[in-house]
Amino acid sequence: MHRMTKELSGVGDQRRSQLLRGVLDLCLLALIAERPRYGYEFVEALRESGLELVSEGSIYPLLARMERAGLVESYRAPSSSGGAPRKYYRLTGAGQAELSRGRAVWREFATQAGRILDRTGRPIEPTGGTTP
Repeated sequence: MHRMTKELSGVGDQRRSQLLRGVLDLCLLALIAERPRYGYEFVEALRESGLELVSEGSIYPLLARMERAGLVESYRAPSSSGGAPRKYYRLTGAGQAELSRGRAVWREFATQAGRILDRTGRPIEPTGGTTP
C-alpha cells in the first residue's frame, strides 16, 4: 500500500495527514479545474498551498482511481523541457459535478466542525468527585 505522506514529524503532522486523506481527491480535482496538470505539478501546487505532506507516490494511484471512476481523463503532451511526453489530467463533466458536490460537503462539514472547535468559554474544572 502506498503511503500518502512523507515522514511525519509529530502529532500535528499526523492530524494534518489524516485530515488531508479525506480531501486530497477534492484538492486534486480543484487543481485540475484550474488547468490540466501532470503528476509532479500536483505535488508542487499542494506544497505551495501549505500541504507539503503529500508525496508524489500518493498522487498517481489516486489519479488512476479517479480516472477509472470517470472523474478525470488523461492525455499525453510533449514535455516543455524536451523529455518524454507527460501524462496530463483534465476534468470530465462527472469530475466537475463531483468537485461541486465535494466543495459543498466540505464547506458544510468545516462550518459544523468549526462551530464546535471554535467554541470559547471557561475551561471545565475538575469537581473532585467521581466521574459517572
